[in-house]
Amino acid sequence: MTLRVYNTMTRQKEEFTPINPGRVGMYVCGVTVYDRCHIGHARSQIVFDTVVRHLSHLGFQVNYVRNFTDVDDKIINRAAERKTDWKSVVAENIDAFYEDMDALAIARPSVEPRATDHIAQIVETISLLVKKGFAYAKNGNVYYSTRRFAGYAKLSKRNIDDLLVGARVDKDELKKDPLDFALWKAAKPGEPSWPSPWGEGRPGWHIECSAMSMAHLGMPFDIHGGGKDLVFPHHENEIAQSEAAYDREFARYWMHNGFVQVNHEKMAKSTGNFFTIRDILKSYSAEALRLFLLSAHYRSPIDYSEQSLADAQAAVDRLYDLLDALRKRPYEDAALDESQLDETQRAAVTDARRAHDDFVAAMNDDFNTAKAQGHLFEVANLISAAIAPGAGAVGGRNMVVTELVRIFEIMRGVLGLLAAEPEAYFAGKRSRTLCRAGLAEQQIQELIDRRSAARKAKDWATSDAIRDELAAKGIVLMDSPQGTTWAPK
Repeated sequence: MTLRVYNTMTRQKEEFTPINPGRVGMYVCGVTVYDRCHIGHARSQIVFDTVVRHLSHLGFQVNYVRNFTDVDDKIINRAAERKTDWKSVVAENIDAFYEDMDALAIARPSVEPRATDHIAQIVETISLLVKKGFAYAKNGNVYYSTRRFAGYAKLSKRNIDDLLVGARVDKDELKKDPLDFALWKAAKPGEPSWPSPWGEGRPGWHIECSAMSMAHLGMPFDIHGGGKDLVFPHHENEIAQSEAAYDREFARYWMHNGFVQVNHEKMAKSTGNFFTIRDILKSYSAEALRLFLLSAHYRSPIDYSEQSLADAQAAVDRLYDLLDALRKRPYEDAALDESQLDETQRAAVTDARRAHDDFVAAMNDDFNTAKAQGHLFEVANLISAAIAPGAGAVGGRNMVVTELVRIFEIMRGVLGLLAAEPEAYFAGKRSRTLCRAGLAEQQIQELIDRRSAARKAKDWATSDAIRDELAAKGIVLMDSPQGTTWAPK
């Protein structure tokens, strides 16, 4: 089965052929570390983590580079707001980034370069662009001359003259053309700066990614990825400056994930529909968020809602129930001998292998995780049937379960799901249920005590009302001779 990837550059799916057989170089634009990551960041990181997982499953050795933009206007402004230095802002938010990514089971890339560690490469590339006439210096700033590059806008497919419509030019603008962009910014008092041929200053955003990707992957490399919002101008500018400087193709395949909408609207702090990863993980498991964000094709927009997360949470709960059942119904690993299986058991193995092939085919069709998820649940259902009481002779059952679990492990590993032990997962489920319900343990106990008093007084209406109130919030009450306890629904 051949892997096909949708290339933003050509607007079509193409057979994936790496530049170096068996090896893939992939660069994905990381975050600007001035604040906590939100659900849009989560989608991009989960998408490309899953791409790496599938490429590895196919046997490729992947050199995955994901950068940090650690010097930028936003970082400098945030430091000024907090009356601290920019390095403290960077350090704090990189730590927070790792906390979020580790919670989402996102594997660390091969390399995680920082812009400030690549000033020499940045200055070298800018110097080459100035020498070749693609850039010009003014008052310590250096700008890229956009119209000098004949292929400008080939990624976004825009008309360069149309780009001028609505262009805003500041009063003190030094650019020759509104479309030109900064490669190097002259130092301002109190801002971080580095020496350069044009004076003290710092790099512009676009040149950082060109320098970091070329430093760690060379040029050209196989895959350049990021969110759809980066197609223009960020990735367009990366292409223009890199190819003008070095006279060769920058990257072979361009991949862009779609936006996350909230109740069909663009996510924005100003509208109040803005969610950080940390906020979401108080109420829902990381696997639920991951399953939800992989439930649509990565290039399509996806609509976030409480119901969507609740549905994904319920699906993940079922998978963990299955894992728990496997632990509680121990079976012996057994090498498969199909001659020892009955007809039902042979059919289960056949169906699981077909589901695996369909799973790989879906992932090979431009990483279609939406279809791939369905095949994962197919195998989960087959495992449930295989461990059910009376599911054939013990010897054959052990063989079947061993084979089905082997297939299931491959699929869940590619999707990055079910990394926790069931005990740890269910312990977390209790605290997440409390958070969604907006209740503390003590408040639930008070309601349980009120209900017990009502039952003792034969006030069944009050007793039922309390039970129903908690059930509506995902809390199930369980009565026994020893008293009443609660559990997540």
